[in-house]
Amino acid sequence: MSIAQNLEKNFVSAVVYVHNNEKQIKYFLKVLQQNLEAHFSKYEIILVNDASTDRSAEIIREVAENFEKSVVSILKMSYFQGMETSMNAGKNLAIGDFVFEFDSVDVDYEQELIYEIYKTALTGYDIVSASCDKKKKLSSNIFYRVFNRFSKVQYKLTTESFRILSRRAINRIDASSTTIPYRKAIYANCGLKCKNIAYEAKQDVRKIYSYNQKKYREELAVESLILHTNVAYKVSTILTFAMMAVALFSLIYTIVVFLTGNPVAGWTTMMLVLSFGFLGMFAILSIIIRYLAIILDLNFKKQNAVFESIEKISK
Repeated sequence: MSIAQNLEKNFVSAVVYVHNNEKQIKYFLKVLQQNLEAHFSKYEIILVNDASTDRSAEIIREVAENFEKSVVSILKMSYFQGMETSMNAGKNLAIGDFVFEFDSVDVDYEQELIYEIYKTALTGYDIVSASCDKKKKLSSNIFYRVFNRFSKVQYKLTTESFRILSRRAINRIDASSTTIPYRKAIYANCGLKCKNIAYEAKQDVRKIYSYNQKKYREELAVESLILHTNVAYKVSTILTFAMMAVALFSLIYTIVVFLTGNPVAGWTTMMLVLSFGFLGMFAILSIIIRYLAIILDLNFKKQNAVFESIEKISK
């Protein structure tokens, strides 16, 4: 039996996020292409270039020209739009039965883990992710602790290096949401079986983010907590009740002064009106906050991906 007959028949797509990765992209592409070619008869690689200002795109072209059996596409974003929007655009372009998502081109795992993730998906999981077992940064640790504590996702979130999604998972997610502002949260709560595989890092890779990436990650963290958890509602509710308590105390104090003291003319009436007014305002505010929380659960902020061109590199 020939080697070709042993290759997987499922068509797989690999969507890769690229932003100023000229130092890592060459090695990553070779690792990815060698792994896919060794195990799959049909595959494609889609690299989403999120407005890189270095030689990333040029290096991709140089390396991809030597891939005889690969179909490589570069999706060039018109301007920096961040990982989530960029990867959603790349995923929408993918046609594979299974789609790999590489949020990073850093390779701190054994190469065969890529195929292992795929084989795990074949055992009945629609979404399988790989996570490094090393200790997370303090900011990431705090984010995931808060997110998992106050969200209703079916599976707990953690940092992930890459993942694979079945076509069924992609169709389910696309049908359930008009936009996907934070993919991992949607994936974890799509109702399909998910699994996370932890691996031991074979080398210490220090991720370096640009100013745009740092700013984007901070904004994404805040927006994700507001959209996918009830943290904002909890905080707003606590503050509302605290202000209601202050208003109620002012009301009681006004009555006590009126009955036992000698208030200035008109003071009692003014304080009663203000106290009742603030009580009513904060009561209405608590209802509005709850109403807005429900709206956020039902509607996502519109995020359109704007890309400049699609360049196919194949022979």
